[in-house]
Amino acid sequence: MRTNIWKLLIFMLVTVFVMSACQSATEEPAATEAPTTEETVVEPTDAPAVDEEAMPEVGFAVRPGGALEAALKGEYAGTTVTVDGPFADNDAVKFDQSMLAFEEATGIDVVYIGGKEFEGSISVRVDAGDAPDIADFPQPGLLASFVRTDKVVDVTSFIPIEWLQQQYNQSWIDMTTIEGQVSGVFHRFNGKSLVWYPIDDFEAAGYTVPTTWDELVALQDLIVADGDAPWCIGIESGAATGWAATDWMEEFMLRTTSLENYDAWVAGSLPFSSPEVTNAAESLASIWFNDAYVYGGTAAIVTTNFGDSPAPMFEDPPKCWMHKQGNFITGFFPEGSEAGVDYGFFYLPGIDPAYGNPFLVAGDIMTMFNDRPEVRALMEYFTTPQSAQGWLDNGGALAAHLAATPDMYGTELEAGIAALVANATSFRFDASDLMPGEVGAGSFWSEMTAWVSGAQDLATTLANIDASWPR
Repeated sequence: MRTNIWKLLIFMLVTVFVMSACQSATEEPAATEAPTTEETVVEPTDAPAVDEEAMPEVGFAVRPGGALEAALKGEYAGTTVTVDGPFADNDAVKFDQSMLAFEEATGIDVVYIGGKEFEGSISVRVDAGDAPDIADFPQPGLLASFVRTDKVVDVTSFIPIEWLQQQYNQSWIDMTTIEGQVSGVFHRFNGKSLVWYPIDDFEAAGYTVPTTWDELVALQDLIVADGDAPWCIGIESGAATGWAATDWMEEFMLRTTSLENYDAWVAGSLPFSSPEVTNAAESLASIWFNDAYVYGGTAAIVTTNFGDSPAPMFEDPPKCWMHKQGNFITGFFPEGSEAGVDYGFFYLPGIDPAYGNPFLVAGDIMTMFNDRPEVRALMEYFTTPQSAQGWLDNGGALAAHLAATPDMYGTELEAGIAALVANATSFRFDASDLMPGEVGAGSFWSEMTAWVSGAQDLATTLANIDASWPR
């Protein structure tokens, strides 16, 4: 009997122990799901709201998660980014104006150190290990020399290609793709196939804007008969003397031969000494080498600064009546000149109807040499049209960005130029800017200058350029 009682007591104790263990086992999951894990989920979702409040409101697109977004939250305030480039005088002022919104919103100081000697000095700086953080290259051919030596940061290493495609027409991205890498972003551009004229004096003289090449030739002869020179032309530009001459050559190439030949010429497979390029140069010479057609005669072309050359067009009465140049040239017009009154523009007509109405364009590629967060932030800013706001407000350039709208321009002039560009039958980028630096910003400039100055004949000029092409 005593044994049975002990067995019963042991059984009851075991039962209580098992029931307690089971209860603990069933309650264990509830304990592990307690608020500790839920709180760690809630805290991260609250953090971005704080960051968003810390980021100032800006009037330009900001890529989520990018360096520009971080800069707007103050992460790089107090740092400095240096920019080198060809901007000088009024353009340097416009660049500084374009950087104000970025500087005020981020606390990053953008220091511009460029000038007219940029093309000659940038190689020296890079070779000496003194490269600027960012450089503005108006010549992709010159830029390519730095890409080939691995000096340039691939933009897609920190900006997704999808973002670039949202900001630019694909053609602009294609033109920055060098040696298989996206070597920069386009900032501003200008349409080159423009002829400027003193609109009020033009009308008073009874001259009519030409729409065909034959009409342009007839207008030239009429102006000569009236005792004036039709054209204001100058190609002097310090270390870059001759670049304006290459623009004219490119215009004549687009108007006297096919786009395929133009592209082959740019790539080096169509020699300068070919019949096609020779023909284009001879067509140019029909204007430039006629002393009656050029203010000051042919000899004055090489000695007249490109920015000063339109000045006689604004005298009373004008000493010359037409000036071919891109839309940036308005920054060199006399102070107080009014678009639509003192000056207007028209499209340089096509020569051969078989080649339509081509339009020559050029632009600036912002390229990154030094990879730091604040530099990345400025590069992202350059993908917005607001980064060119100084020019959009004051004239002289167009934004290369898809987000640019007509209301962003301070004058109707640029809107009108954009309309011409949009209605052209074909487009091509400035050839000398696409050629290797040894040619495009080298022999093409210098040899054209030598030819126009009378130092050598055309055949020698073209042969010398061919000889300079890198093999």
